[in-house]
Amino acid sequence: MKKILVVDDEPGFLDVIRARLEEEGYKVVTAADGEEGLRKVKSEKPDIMLLDILMPKMDGLKVLRRIRRTDRQLPVFMMTSFSTPERFGTAKKLSAAGFIVKTNDLKREIRNITTSVSMASKYRPARPR
Repeated sequence: MKKILVVDDEPGFLDVIRARLEEEGYKVVTAADGEEGLRKVKSEKPDIMLLDILMPKMDGLKVLRRIRRTDRQLPVFMMTSFSTPERFGTAKKLSAAGFIVKTNDLKREIRNITTSVSMASKYRPARPR
């Protein structure tokens, strides 16, 4: 059973995503902000991470940057309802596994998330140079 860490500052979103991913057979751990997410990466050792880009305290790009200092292999999918080309570019340079755009269509979001998670086992980040 793959373990997924979902980091997002919206409690309702976390609850829905956790329930749906658990229905799909995944073990799900959640964190409400970037700092908690970093602690849970170390303590929970997830197989996959879903990480919101825009969060208070520490945004997703800072979290991803800190993760990549010690772990280049963890597939991290960035989630956002609004972002800029610069943020996407930064996440790509930090070897984000992919991007999930949050919409008002929750069924579509969940389908995108479950598809991304199922493909994560095929993802292999580029080796650092």
